[in-house]
Amino acid sequence: MEKILIIGPSWVGDMVMSQTLYTTLKQQYPDSIIDVIAPGWCKPILERMPEVNQAIEMPFGHGEFNFSGRRNLGKSLIDQRYTKAFVLPNSAKSALIPWFANIPARTGWKGEMRYGLLNDLRPNKKSFQYMVERYVALAHPKSAMKDSSSLGGMESLPKPCLTIDKQAQSDAILKFGMDKTKPILGLCPGAEFGPAKQWPTEHYAAVAASMIDQGYQVWLFGSAKDQPTTLAIKESLSAAQQDSCFDLAGKTSLIEAVDLLGACQSVVSNDSGLMHVAAAVGCHVVGIYGSTSPKYTPPLAQKVDIVSTDIACRPCFKRECPLGHLKCLKELDPEQVTQLLRNKL
Repeated sequence: MEKILIIGPSWVGDMVMSQTLYTTLKQQYPDSIIDVIAPGWCKPILERMPEVNQAIEMPFGHGEFNFSGRRNLGKSLIDQRYTKAFVLPNSAKSALIPWFANIPARTGWKGEMRYGLLNDLRPNKKSFQYMVERYVALAHPKSAMKDSSSLGGMESLPKPCLTIDKQAQSDAILKFGMDKTKPILGLCPGAEFGPAKQWPTEHYAAVAASMIDQGYQVWLFGSAKDQPTTLAIKESLSAAQQDSCFDLAGKTSLIEAVDLLGACQSVVSNDSGLMHVAAAVGCHVVGIYGSTSPKYTPPLAQKVDIVSTDIACRPCFKRECPLGHLKCLKELDPEQVTQLLRNKL
């Protein structure tokens, strides 16, 4: 039996996509035990992945080296007798824990100086276009993984699928006083990455107003940092429309957001962690792409619409618009999005 330790990614969206690796490993080794080390804020996501036996909290802050702490954590895992380790981040420090844990097979992509720390070092990450391809490729022998074609195409890969707790979902709907009788549109207008990913507030507000008039209720998702944005969206609506708009930003836990997104028929989202959560709970996802590209991290849902412009300067992958105009977002007409939503009615 394989006992596998994963050093997981640090961002919610990446963690959701990493489920494709866990599913692939379970297909290869049905009796395997998979434990994942991840930041505390990602643990609730792992708890909704049936492939994961245990989520182990990474006790160090993002970017913190803490050599002695990583050594102590690794040595504390020796008795677990892991047989394989997969290191998903690219940093050298992320490879220390499996090395100190004496895990015999340690796999990851070539990144910072990791020679010796990893003994199954993969050199050709850029031969795989999508992040999920890069995750899944690690589960296969190096000799078989030449490029994306080795995996048989994106359609052949497993898709993330987070479980929903129906009782917790009902409890959350009751807790926040939302309407159970109307269809639900979720809006995720925030982006931790930066403003070059954020569709304008007024565009989200236009979509909200249009869909409320079509008989929908609108749930606004996000963190506490997104509250000024979600408040502005709700305040731009008429008094009658506001009765069908529920601002949840900063009020839900991450796991409540997972369950509540699972109640939405459609979700409009910037390229963000919540977009990937919405895809993994079965929503129709309309993904808004500004400075980034769906050619790397698309939402992996059965029902997806991607909205972006073709202007010459995108994708630039910058946090802020280097030209100062944000045309890649401002020129995305909200009517284009509402038409996609109406097509699903």
